[in-house]
Amino acid sequence: MLALRLTRAARLAVQLRRLLVASASAGTGFLLLCALGHALTHPDAPGASSLRLAWCAAPLAATVYLAVAVARADPGTRPRPGLSAIGLGPGRLMAVSATTTALSAALGSVAALLGFLYLRGDLTGAPVDGAVSGVLALGQRLPAPAVVTLLALVPAAASAAVALTLRPRAPRPAPSAGSRRYGRFGAYGWGAARETFGAYGRYGARLASASASAPASASASASASASASASASASASASASAQPAGGRPAGAAQADPSGALLTQASDTRPPATTNGDGAARDDTGPAPATPRAHTTLLPWGIAVLTAGLAVETYAGDTATRDAAPSAGVLLGWALATLGLALAGPGLTHLCGRLLQAVRPGALRLLAGRVLMEESHRIGRPLGVVCAVASAAYAAAALHDADATDFGPLSLIGAVVVAGCTVATLLTAAVEAKHARSDTTDALLRLGAPPTTLRAAAALRAGALLAVFGPLTLVVAQLASLPLAR
Repeated sequence: MLALRLTRAARLAVQLRRLLVASASAGTGFLLLCALGHALTHPDAPGASSLRLAWCAAPLAATVYLAVAVARADPGTRPRPGLSAIGLGPGRLMAVSATTTALSAALGSVAALLGFLYLRGDLTGAPVDGAVSGVLALGQRLPAPAVVTLLALVPAAASAAVALTLRPRAPRPAPSAGSRRYGRFGAYGWGAARETFGAYGRYGARLASASASAPASASASASASASASASASASASASASAQPAGGRPAGAAQADPSGALLTQASDTRPPATTNGDGAARDDTGPAPATPRAHTTLLPWGIAVLTAGLAVETYAGDTATRDAAPSAGVLLGWALATLGLALAGPGLTHLCGRLLQAVRPGALRLLAGRVLMEESHRIGRPLGVVCAVASAAYAAAALHDADATDFGPLSLIGAVVVAGCTVATLLTAAVEAKHARSDTTDALLRLGAPPTTLRAAAALRAGALLAVFGPLTLVVAQLASLPLAR
């Protein structure tokens, strides 16, 4: 009920994104039902039916990817302070997001079933004649378990992916941001304490241990130790009252059980800051997590992309001239897409660094910094869009060379995949814009003209196009060479 109420009370932009998820689910469900109809119509060709079902993995993956992006950008299911008190913690909000995604995908699956039954003539009594009549299983009864399984595949996969992506995670400890520690050679004992350079030779930093001249009686030693403890406590309280809160004098000494004086390295930490009323203020909050470097996955992405192109080349060489694209081509495209998705954040990060190279101005610095910060948000969608554009370019080149007719089902699959990837990229861009809204407002309050922000956005788009455009053409040419032979 909570998921239904949040779905009904959402804003128009959120409803449009959920409608896109439902439309993609409808297209994918229709392709799955067509694969089932082809298997029922041609029982003597199980290989061709299995290949059609395998090619449905591309629109299925694109639909799930779009559903995850839409769920992440939904403002109604983000954790807010105070919601845990009423039972809406991160786990409950994750369940609400998964349920909302499942409802949107289920609506698309129902629409796909209605469209398939309409084309079969089960609703109107007159089947539709055309190119798709061979995959509708006309005159045959559809097996209900197979239909329910195929239609439930998209909602189940989308909701599981959303739940896995938005699951509550424990905060990772941020690395210590302390300064570099310098110490003397062979320092032992209090090695955890910070010791500044030159502390060993500072006047009064080292105190020699006092040696007892002669053994005394038990009572005399007990009284002497008691008086020494009293004087030590008095001096400690006096020094504590004299120094500010949180501070510690340089070269403070401690005594071990044997009576030797041990010297601690001088601590150069500043005293605790105070509020206006003189009370000490605690600034020992958790340090902000440092951003992860995304250039580490760039070599792995290039390696996976190369492997995908190699697999596709081998599959294209072993395939016959008039045969449909085999499963090897699908595996090659999947590996190439994965490689570009892994390399996308690193390439975006490098675009930001290149914009700031060679004595940059304020505009280039702003555009480059934003690209570096947003590389983890828009890098992977950019890589996936690059892979889809490469596939479309290679398919167009193959169509011009061989005059191959792809058919209506291939066009539906291409529209679903291309639409989902572009919609995912736009959703990620909107999410990144909302994430940096505080920074944009701060720049406007400081007097930055809006034209500067628009120019920075145009510069970022131009830099990404200059890097990903040639990469798309190169990948498309390498992928189309084995298929055009």
